[in-house]
Amino acid sequence: MKANGTIELKRAYPSPNPHVRLTEIVYWSCGYRVKGLLAEPLKKGSHEGLLYLRGGIQNIGMVRPARIAQFAAQGFVVFAPYYRGNRGGEGRDEFAGEDRYDAVYGVDVLKQFLSVNRIHLFAFSRGGIMALWTAILRDDITSMVTWSGVSDIVLTYEERSDMRRMMKRVIGGNPKNALAAYDERQPIPHIKQMSCPLLIIHGMKDRNVGFEHASRLEKALVKEDKVFETWYFKEHNHFFPMNINKQIIRDLTKWMKHQGG
Repeated sequence: MKANGTIELKRAYPSPNPHVRLTEIVYWSCGYRVKGLLAEPLKKGSHEGLLYLRGGIQNIGMVRPARIAQFAAQGFVVFAPYYRGNRGGEGRDEFAGEDRYDAVYGVDVLKQFLSVNRIHLFAFSRGGIMALWTAILRDDITSMVTWSGVSDIVLTYEERSDMRRMMKRVIGGNPKNALAAYDERQPIPHIKQMSCPLLIIHGMKDRNVGFEHASRLEKALVKEDKVFETWYFKEHNHFFPMNINKQIIRDLTKWMKHQGG
């Protein structure tokens, strides 16, 4: 077993963008060899880092090369952990349990490819709770964006009847008979420990991750006097139209680059 964040293996991965190089990485996290995908702009420069935290579980919501290449094309070195137990990685995806450390130590992987010490978190859907924990557990994050992000695991159980069987299996029960396991995953009670500015993006018609997730997170940030912005969209659901999606990516990457001086 090697130190957390140590890279075990690198292999070239086919890139959908001729201006972006992709590399699949195997790295160590809590004694497990976990996989992730790295995207680097081929254009030379002092690129900032972006940890991309995917949604879903197992093959649902898996990291898409085109998506992380899209962010790399905006001038970031991007690393996207698959999370443990996925794509041949060791361990078991615990849906924001101990696997949160795959994100935490993913920052250490990313740092090995940067010449500047500026790292941002970008999260989508389930990745929101992973990013919140990363921002809580680390003090070297420049900014965080959560887009349609989960912030409350109990609320996810209540909202998503189609996910309850999976959540019972992975977490060990429901919020009534396994409350400690759900509480242990909840980031909002620990928001005070987060030091980076945060941007919340959410569609108000989202039925996959209800708007209440954004609302609860916003209330916690206000209570703790944290620096944050909200971009709420009345007409959109979990997945935004492609043209709007592209514009928001351009806007949010500009927002990131203006954070932290």
